[in-house]
Amino acid sequence: MTSTTQTIRQKTGYSYREIWLIAYPILISLIMEQLIGITDTAFLGRVGEVELGASAIAGVYYLAIFMIGFGFTIGSQILMARRNGEQNYKVIGTIFYQGIYFLMGVSALVFTLSQLFSEQILGFLISSEHIKDAAVSYIRWRVYGFFFSFIGAMFRAFFVGTTQTKTLTLNSIVMVLSNVVFNYILIFGNFGFPALGIAGAAIGSSLAELVSVIFFIVYTRRKIDYRKYGLNRIPRFRVKELRLIMQISLWTMIQNFVSLSTWFLFFIFIEHLGERPLAISNIIRSVSSLPFMTVTAFASTCGALVSNRIGAGYIRQVPSLINQHIRLCFAVVIPIVCLIALFPGIVLHIYTDSPDLIEASIYTLWVLCSTYIVQIPGFIYFQSVSGTGNTRAAFRLELGALGVYIAYISIVILMLKMNVEFCWTAEHVYALCIWIFSYIYIRRRKWMQKSI
Repeated sequence: MTSTTQTIRQKTGYSYREIWLIAYPILISLIMEQLIGITDTAFLGRVGEVELGASAIAGVYYLAIFMIGFGFTIGSQILMARRNGEQNYKVIGTIFYQGIYFLMGVSALVFTLSQLFSEQILGFLISSEHIKDAAVSYIRWRVYGFFFSFIGAMFRAFFVGTTQTKTLTLNSIVMVLSNVVFNYILIFGNFGFPALGIAGAAIGSSLAELVSVIFFIVYTRRKIDYRKYGLNRIPRFRVKELRLIMQISLWTMIQNFVSLSTWFLFFIFIEHLGERPLAISNIIRSVSSLPFMTVTAFASTCGALVSNRIGAGYIRQVPSLINQHIRLCFAVVIPIVCLIALFPGIVLHIYTDSPDLIEASIYTLWVLCSTYIVQIPGFIYFQSVSGTGNTRAAFRLELGALGVYIAYISIVILMLKMNVEFCWTAEHVYALCIWIFSYIYIRRRKWMQKSI
């Protein structure tokens, strides 16, 4: 080990290599899961622009609801990481199972409400009847995936919280390959199946998430020391223990739902500019998956390691640990973004065969690429705030940033009706706000007195 590496480890508790070994399986798993959306977009781009635009709105609509449950798992992950740092391993299993019980109840609730009211909600928000009908067709089948995606998210929280992230890579490969097969069969009607179009994409994604859960269960049983973490005993539902988890998770649930809801609002606003701007935005959303998931992987890793270091008693290492993640993330993400910006035509051709649509999307793609200058530090600092355990403070910071974001898109899109590429500068505004707010919070050091 070099003297430089030793110095870094003394300051943060981790070398760059150790952080990378934890982060890259998360990154691979997130990219693989995003390939589900990319696969849907790539297939539906061959069906038509209406289906392409509808899948953007329906996909973000689904994500906004999914983030309620995902927010709960982030809170659970923070608790599991803290107990892992304390070497209080048996409690992790209790947190895991109480989370599963709660999420199954949430799944049943949101599934029922979605089936009853999604058509009315989308009909109220979407101006194009064609896009509305296609979006409803997608959502009607996609909501079955809640039961599987919530369980999968809880497994991810367990593996990230206990820093056993290699499992996520294998799971994601299985899930993406399943989705490609299901989409190929169901969207276009191959192997004797009917051609279901956008509904086939929804069914395929839900089935892929079912395969993912089965893989997690089998792998954990065979490869993980599940007795160490108390996973061998399934406890009864206990309100008292769930209440403790909810003290951390409630704010991440609300925060994630509100955050994705505003992004859904962005696509609704874009839809009012026309079907072409919406199709462009869906393509750009899909292109952003690779660099965005890379940032998310490092941010998630940083949040988990911050919680682990605090649990182990090394509170003063946190600021240096955050900056270490930012430097490493820049080193990985910027080359990816530069390649996308240099070869936009090749990248965009993945999603559509239309030369006009490709040409119309290039400027928006360049705007997206420039976002990561502020997104990297913004997202890593923000996840570090959650990693300290003060999820209520993180929620307040998010609300402040989203307030600015909503005001900006209302002016730029609804009032001024700017070109779609200018509308995407809203991502810069949000990331800059969340960076400034989170940086100030970490610098004030009040989080050092927080216990969970």
